[in-house]
This record gives sequence, C-alpha cells and structure tokens, in this order.
Amino acid sequence: MSQVYPSDLKREQEREREKVAPLASRFSWLDDVRSPTEQPFCVDRKPDPANWTYKSLYRGDIAKYRRKGKSSLGLDPRFQEISWEESAQSVKKKKAEVKRRAADRYFSTVRKRLHTSSANPLGVYDAGTALWAQGKGKQEQPEDQNQATAEDQRAASLSEKTGDFNRRLREQPGDTRLWLEFIRYQDEQSAAVFGGGQADSAERRRASYRAVLEKKLSVAERAVASNPACVALQLERLRLCRELWEPAALAKEWKKLVFLHPNSPSLWREYLLFTQSHFSTFTVSRVNAAYGKCLSTLSAVQDGSMVSHLAIPGTDEEMLDLFVQQCHFLRQCGHSEKAVSLFQALLDFTFFQPDAVRGLSTKQQVEFFEPFWDSGEARVGEEGARGWRAWMLQQERGGWLQPSAVEDCEDPDRQVLFDDIGPSLIRLPSPELQLRLLLSFLWFVGMPVDHVLLTTPSQSSLLLEDLALLTQGSDPQRPLTGYDLPDTGIHSVGHMTTLQGSRKWAGLGKQGEGFLTNAFHLLLPQLPASQRAALSLCWIRYEKLKVLRCLCGSTKKRLRSQGKTSKRMAKRLLKEPDNRSAPALWREYGHLEWVLGNLDDARKVFSAATGMGGAKGLADPAFCDLCLLWAQLECEDGAKGGGKGGLGDVTSSPAVGVLTRLTEGNNAAGTTPATPLSPVSVLKARRSYEQALTDRLSALDKAFRKWKEEKKDSLADGPKLRGLVGCYALFQHLTVGVEAANVVYSQAREGMEGLHGALTLDSDQHTDDSRDPAVARKEASPLWAKRLALECEALAVQQAALLRYHLSTSVFPLATLRHALTSSLSMWPQSAPLWTLYIQVENRYHSAGRARRFFHSVTRGRQDVVPRLFAIVAEQQRKQLVDATQRSESGDAALPILPENGLGNRIRGLFGNAILSETGTHCPLVWRMYMHFLVSEGKVDSAKAIFYKALQNVPWSKGLYMDAVQLFPGHLQEFVDLMTEKELRLRLPLEELDILLED
Repeated sequence: MSQVYPSDLKREQEREREKVAPLASRFSWLDDVRSPTEQPFCVDRKPDPANWTYKSLYRGDIAKYRRKGKSSLGLDPRFQEISWEESAQSVKKKKAEVKRRAADRYFSTVRKRLHTSSANPLGVYDAGTALWAQGKGKQEQPEDQNQATAEDQRAASLSEKTGDFNRRLREQPGDTRLWLEFIRYQDEQSAAVFGGGQADSAERRRASYRAVLEKKLSVAERAVASNPACVALQLERLRLCRELWEPAALAKEWKKLVFLHPNSPSLWREYLLFTQSHFSTFTVSRVNAAYGKCLSTLSAVQDGSMVSHLAIPGTDEEMLDLFVQQCHFLRQCGHSEKAVSLFQALLDFTFFQPDAVRGLSTKQQVEFFEPFWDSGEARVGEEGARGWRAWMLQQERGGWLQPSAVEDCEDPDRQVLFDDIGPSLIRLPSPELQLRLLLSFLWFVGMPVDHVLLTTPSQSSLLLEDLALLTQGSDPQRPLTGYDLPDTGIHSVGHMTTLQGSRKWAGLGKQGEGFLTNAFHLLLPQLPASQRAALSLCWIRYEKLKVLRCLCGSTKKRLRSQGKTSKRMAKRLLKEPDNRSAPALWREYGHLEWVLGNLDDARKVFSAATGMGGAKGLADPAFCDLCLLWAQLECEDGAKGGGKGGLGDVTSSPAVGVLTRLTEGNNAAGTTPATPLSPVSVLKARRSYEQALTDRLSALDKAFRKWKEEKKDSLADGPKLRGLVGCYALFQHLTVGVEAANVVYSQAREGMEGLHGALTLDSDQHTDDSRDPAVARKEASPLWAKRLALECEALAVQQAALLRYHLSTSVFPLATLRHALTSSLSMWPQSAPLWTLYIQVENRYHSAGRARRFFHSVTRGRQDVVPRLFAIVAEQQRKQLVDATQRSESGDAALPILPENGLGNRIRGLFGNAILSETGTHCPLVWRMYMHFLVSEGKVDSAKAIFYKALQNVPWSKGLYMDAVQLFPGHLQEFVDLMTEKELRLRLPLEELDILLED
C-alpha cells in the first residue's frame, strides 16, 4: 500500500478544478455548442455605452424571477458563494442618510443644537445667515469648479430629457408628433455638446454637422418603421437625406414614396418642390412633366379610376392650387406662351365641355379634347373663338371643314404641343372652383383681384420676385384709402424685368386688353349673375389702377386721356343689366371719379348708389364698404383743406352725415351729406352701430359652434365685417375721439381673432391624430376660416391706418399706434401693408433697438419669409440714411444722427438667416436682393458666389439670370449656356443680337 502525501491531495484537487469548464467570454448560438451543458453561462465584459445615457440596464435585458434560497446557478458550491446579506458599511450609510433626513424636522437633534447656538437662538436663520451672524463668510468655490458643476447639471438635464423621450416613445410608438419633436431635439442636444464658449465652437459645429444629420436620420428611420403610413415622417426623412445621399438615390426614393402614396397632395407638393429646386437634375421639360404626372394621378384618384387609393377631402382645391403653381413656374422660366396656353386649355375644358363626354373619366375627356386643340380652332381670348362644345357639335353634324394649317413659326418655343398641356388638365366640378380658376387667370395676367374670393397659393414664397412688395409706401395724399390695392410681389405675365428695372407701361397693353376683352365676351354668358359681377369688378379696379399709376409719374395730358378711357369702360360695364344694382361696382366707379378730381360727380355717384340700397343699411356688407370709402374720402379731403384733428361740429361734417344716414335706411333716401344732422340722429346711429356689431359677432360665434358640431361650412360666403367695423370706428373717431375708435377695433379683433385661434387649435388637434396632414387641414380649416383670417388682417390695417392718420393731424401718444402694430404683426406676420406702416413709424426715431428686438421675436421659431425681408429693408434704409449723412458736406455742423458701424455685417447676417429658412431658401426675391446688396458694397466676388449658390435652390428663376447678366456682364456667355442647358427661354439668340448691334 502506497503512502499518500498532502501534496498529492492538493494536486488532485487542482486537477479536478481544471476539469470545470471555464466561463465563456462571448455569447454563442445554441447550435454552435457541442454539449448543451458545456458552457451554459457567459461573462460579458464588453461595456454598454447606453448605461451611461439611461442610468440603468434596459428592462428587456433583465430576467424577472423570484429568488428561492441562497444558492445561485452556475457557481461551484465548493469554491464560489454569494452573500445576500447587506454589508455593515452599507447599513451604516443607510442609517446616516436616515439621520440626515430626520435632521430637517423641527424637533430633531440638529435643530436643538441650533436652538442653543448664540448666533441663531430661535433657530429661524438659514445656514448662510447664521454664518454671517458669527462673522464668518461662506466658502467660495473656484470658478472652474462652478463651471464644471454647471456643465454637469446641463449634461444631467439633457440625459434625463433623452431618457424621457425614449421612455415615451417606447410606450407610444404611434405618436408622430413626439417623433418629430425628438428629431428636432437632436439639434438642441448637439448645440449643448458642441456649442460651448470655446473659440473653436463654430468649427466644431461644422465638423459635427454631418454626424448630427446621420443621428437625426437614424431616428427618422426608426420613426418611419413604427409609422409606415405617416407622410409627415416620410417627408422629414427625405429632407434629412437630401444632404447625405446622392442625387440619383434621392430621386429614386422620392419616386418610390409618391408611388406608395399617390393620393396625398401635400406629398406631391413636396416632391414637385424637390424636382423644381434640385439643380443637378433640373430641366424645364422634366419639371413640367412632373407637374403633369402629379395632376393626372390625382385626377385618376379623384374620379375613381385608381381604385387602390381613396381620394382625400379637399383634393380638388389642392389640384387647382398646383395647376396655378405650374403656370407661374412656366412664367418664371420665361415660357409665357405655354403658361397662357395652359390657362386657355383648362378654361375651354371647364366651361365648354360637350354634354356627350360629361360622364367619362378625366383621362377619356382629355383624349376627346386633343383633336380640338390640334385642329387650329381659335381658343379662349383669340378672335373668333367659339369653344370646345361648338366645335364638337359642328363636327358631329358632318359639316366640318378642314382647318387651315397653323402658320409657320420660326421660334419653336412659341409652339405649344398638346403633350405639354394635356396631362395637366383637371376637372373642376363646383362653381366656386370654376370662379377661382377665372380669378387666378386674371391675377396671372396682371389684373387686381379680390383676394377674399381668391385664396393665394400655399407656397407663395416661390413666386415672390417683385421688389414693389417691400417698397410700396402709403400715399400721403391718401392716408386712409391708400391700402385698397396692395402689391402682391408677384410679376404678371409679360412684365419680367431685372430687380431694379421698371415696367414700360401701366397695364396690359393694347394687345393684352384685346385678349381679355375677347375672353370676357366668350366666358361671361357661361357664368351666373353673381360671378359676372365679380369679373366686372376686376376690370373696373384695373382701370382705376391704371389711373393711379398715371397719377404717380405721367403728364397731365396722359392722365386726362387715360381718365376718359377708364370712365368710358366703367360706364359701359355699369350699363350691363346684371351690374346696375351692384354696390361694389358703383363704389369703384365713384372712387375713380374722385381720384380724377371730379369730387362733385363722385358724390353724385355715391349718393345714387346709396339710394339703391333701400332698407338694407347696415345689414348689407357691400353698402357698408361703399359708405366707408365715401366717408374716408371726405375725411382725406377735409384734411387737405386745412382741417385739424379736433372734433368740431360733428352735425355738419360730411363724413358723419354719410355714416349716420347709412344706419337710417329708407329714411335717408334723397338726402345728401351736406344736409345738417340733428344730435338725436347721431345718438341713434351710435346705438344702431353698437347693436349691429354685437349681433354680427354673436352670429359669427354661433356659426362656428354649429360648424364644430356638424363639420359643415355654415358661412359659405365667409365673414364680412370689415365694412361695418370700419364705419363704426370712423364714426366714433369723428364724434367721440380716437380712443373710442380704438376700442371698437379692439372689440371686433378680439372676437374674430379668438374665433380664428379656436379654428387653428382645432386644426392642430386633428393634425396630431391624422396620418396625413392634408386630411386634417381640410377637415379642420374650412374655406371661410381662411376668409376670416383675411378679414382680421384687413381690420388690423384699417386700425393702424386710422391711428396713423390721427397722429399726423393731432397730438397723440405713439405708444398706442406701436402697440396696435406689434400685436397685429405678431398675429399676421405675412401682412406687407402692416410691415410697411411699422417701418414708417419706427423710422421717425433713430433708435433701432426696439425694432430689431421685435423683428427677432417675430422671426424666431417661424419660417415666414416676409418678416425677414422687411427686417432687411429696415436695416438697408437705415444704412442709406447713415451713408447719406456721412457723405454730406456739413463741415463742423453736428450730424443729425449718430454714425453707426457694422450695418453691412448685420444686413449680411440677416440675408444669411433668411436663406437658411425653409421658405427663404426657395424664394427668388431673397437671393436677388442679396446679390444686389453685395455688389453695392463692392463685394463682386461674394455676389458671384451667392449667384452660384442661388442656382442650387432656385434654378428656375429667369430673373436671377437676368440680374446676373446685368451685374456680371463679363460672364454673359456662361449664363446663356446655363439657361440653354436648363431649357429656360431665350427670346433672342446672341448671334442675332450681335447682328442687330452692328446694324
């Protein structure tokens, strides 16, 4: 028997220990393990960065269990053991924490020590006060430590906010608004991480920009995976991809998206904007084909030909809006013939549709329309035009002669083929949409249109090209009526010029007016009486606009000739049977006579028109508008005659007479404003105005409640309160004082803007719950809500104009006018007349700080381009004033203003912020103004760089190329080659221009 030594036992134990399978260092699939019990557990030593962000392990990675006993699986009980009892050190820490919390109680031991302290005998001082009573100071922490503490707190706050976002998104993955907020939150987080106070913070932000984009794109892809039907998230994802993907891949993804959602007009609008603004793939024919594809697809969805998708409510309005946008796109590219032909085709397709094709689909109707378009038959606006229906009837009778061949045209761009316009033809079933089409056409050719009936395009910033939007000023001779025809900032067809250029004539010209006359003769019989009056109103306003332009710069002979022509046209329109009792037409004719200086004739016209109203009085908005204009003209005429702002004898005031007799109805028939009033009639008129305004506001509120219950437009014509409120406010201004007038405007605006806010809030709530924002917008924002916004804006302009008129004639605190303007602009930041008034008021004082702060408050967090443009104009006007003062030869005389440096840098900063906004980056007017400003500063190279940058965002704007040719004439051939490559219209080749110059 062999002897066993202790060392042998030790070696045997070590051999047994080596036989135990070591724990694996990485995870393995069960199929890869030889034996299921060979390596059942794993020690994961790889750190997880998410534990730093979320402060804990993910709950899905932790198994839920109930511990039984003190043993643990996977451990060798001979060598490994877990103690579940708490250590003595942790127990001591817990007791100390409990003791510290208990010290805050009033009868604690610590409190008793404080009570016995001589420095704090009552125990009511805090720690800092007790130290001060003892003559001691609080120990200050080093500045670096304070800064580090603040950074730690900010980091902890961001970490907590990130964790809250992740928790809410795990619980509510279908909340699309929360996903969008989380995507935008990445900018805030990156600014906190990379935007410190270091000198290289700007470089760090630029270096991290792509990383932030990729992080936002990752979040967007997670959001789309959770909500594949949400269009808003898909659009946000593609916006982020624009700077990360190649153009071909991005275009392919856009086509895939519109293929999956062919019934979404909002998605089509964004796709068209991408196609139109992407320079590398942009050509006019490609974009025009994209518009045709969009409208033909939406038409197939609307008439049921595409059975895979249902039509979204409001698609008809969106299709008309896109059609008008296509026409303006062609006009901006220089292809005016194609744009006019599109309108001609749709007018014929809408108003002269044969009865035999009414039951067919849109695609089939377009196929029947093609032979008519190619036949050479005269179209809408041309001599001898009869319409599609008449041509079809004659062809069915078999008496159709072969049309004469279309005259040869040397310029192929003037020939419009059916393939260019056929896919864009749409059906407009309702009379309201047909009227909007007509008004859009008149607005397109340059006639003034009532924007209450015509809603402006959704992406109007794409169309802004005219500097007159920003330079229009109130006429000092017409302080109350000078805002009747504001400039829209959009060029009409045939008037494209450089930014600093001016129009050659005031109107459409002889050929354009003949075209419109033919169109009116053809279309008026197809319209109901109310719509015929609307078209006649546009023509009279056009005649008045020509007279006003002649007043600005023409000779007396030219003004006299234009006045006779315009009066002859107005009288001819008023002789029409449908127009004889239209107050709006008589209002414009009376104003035309007043502008020409025929005050007595104008008063006769106004008096005759008010006699037609009968007993309607305040109940008729048209008569309220007429009497308001008449009273405003009387006030302006009184101010020219040296009248002051005092009340005077109100019973003998012509304006008070007009406004008082409006409330009397039939009792005022046969009287004139010169007839003296009795004080009793003035009191009765005030009571009538007050009661009428209260009733109209309550009726408006009831209509909104009814719509909210039934989801139907209870006010199909929209609210019409500007005339009544204007008459009441002017009456109070003339009889009581300007404070009373201001109270009337405040009361009316409060009620109407509150109603508009309720509609907007209801729309936002529907947007949050809807998968497609277009659905919510159409369900929660009826047509009369848009008209309500226009009425509110008109009231704000009236109020500001009246207060400024009173300020110019009397002593009045400027703070009231400034408050009215700032409150109105905060509510309606797109109003150009309000911004014009605000700049004129602030320019009277040379302290620009208040205006700059207000501009910043309005533009912060908003994407509107109009406030940014006016902020630039205000700084440019200030710089011009400073430069003119410094150039003046004043010698040793004191300067009227203090010179200010840095205005050029400030203006460049404003331009930079404008082109970074979503609407400003695709606004041609912003880029063209930026180029001209840099050239005026002598920075020609920077202006060239801005031009090439502008091409990446607005390659379709021919006006941009025209400005570049004017500013950089040495690069003419390069610009012409670019226009030829992108298929923009060149009216005259350079070779022919050289020949003409030689001759």
